[in-house]
Amino acid sequence: MRPLLTQTAFFMLALCVATLVAEQAYAEPLDVRIGYVAWTPDPGPVLSNVIPEPTDAGLRGAELAIVDNNTTGRFLKHDYQLVTASEPELDATLDAARALHADGVRLFISNLPASALSALSAEFGDSLLFNAGSYDDVLRTTQCLPNVLHTLPSRAMLADALGQFLLSRKLKRWLLISGPTEADQAYANALKRAAQRYGMRIVAEKEWSFDTDLRRAAQAEVPLFTQTDEYDVVLVADERGDFGEYIPYNTWYPRPVAGTQGLTPVGWHKTIETYGAAQLQKRFEEHAGRWMNSLDFASWLAVRSIGAAVTTLNSTDAEAIAALSVSDRLPMDGFKGRKLSYRTWSGQLRQPIALVQPRALVTTSPQDGFLHPGTDLDTLGYDEPESQCRIAEHLNKS
Repeated sequence: MRPLLTQTAFFMLALCVATLVAEQAYAEPLDVRIGYVAWTPDPGPVLSNVIPEPTDAGLRGAELAIVDNNTTGRFLKHDYQLVTASEPELDATLDAARALHADGVRLFISNLPASALSALSAEFGDSLLFNAGSYDDVLRTTQCLPNVLHTLPSRAMLADALGQFLLSRKLKRWLLISGPTEADQAYANALKRAAQRYGMRIVAEKEWSFDTDLRRAAQAEVPLFTQTDEYDVVLVADERGDFGEYIPYNTWYPRPVAGTQGLTPVGWHKTIETYGAAQLQKRFEEHAGRWMNSLDFASWLAVRSIGAAVTTLNSTDAEAIAALSVSDRLPMDGFKGRKLSYRTWSGQLRQPIALVQPRALVTTSPQDGFLHPGTDLDTLGYDEPESQCRIAEHLNKS
């Protein structure tokens, strides 16, 4: 029987290991400082008694990713540090971010509104920013920021994920109800785009303008409000939660509810457990004392993207990390059963979208049968011909 390793092969293997250990011992330590910039506008008075978004949403995901990066980083002498810029006022938050930039930070995670992100992108031209806080489609289509990558799904991605599932279930007649805020209207526009894309018919559009206490009046108000031509499903665009929680089970026709309430498309949810996600959920809950949400996951992905790039390049150069990220050479796993990658045109991270109810995962899009010449993940959101952005071309020229 032949030995597994000949004496010569064993010697060569030992020599390789010794060489790697020696290189590691003399490698220069690398400090990787990542700025986390966060500010959330006051949502105003909420008309229903909803459970509020955690005030530390996003931050806790970034913190956990720093721990994960340092787990492997210590073997390479890479030390990851998270420095924060977050103040009660937006101007103070931006000033704190500028102070981090002046101190040499060139890698940033942004949990900011689109306008503030755009301002920092213009000022920090030598930096790389990861958008982990704004769903705005304009950032991926017309307002192209050449030094920004997006780990948070866009509204169009969420709406397309929902539209694919509704089409597969032959729920083609939609009643669309939207709130009055700018975010609600943006979500409604994404749903209307999905309806046109998948051949759905919106039988009626209604804007919720009631200021009544729905905890007492929903059973009387909602049925009359939803009385119109017959529909298969009610779609709700109510990101703040003013009225949407009271639409299910109160509609004129007994129909399912989806959108921001009911069956909801999300970037992440507690009910995602496959492909190792249960371990991530457990570690996050031990770290934060609560469930991981989409903002946490987007920040976690952003920090992990930086970690994967720094490990590959052995460098913290922002431009090099950006170029690697929009190539097909960045090793990225997001516990979703697919290799994740950034779109070369918009910098949007390709990823499956979960459709959930409050305590169960219903399905994941892309749905079976939705094809694309490149990857079916690009059936979600704005594809290359639909976007004016060309981030990879910009990076190649610089």
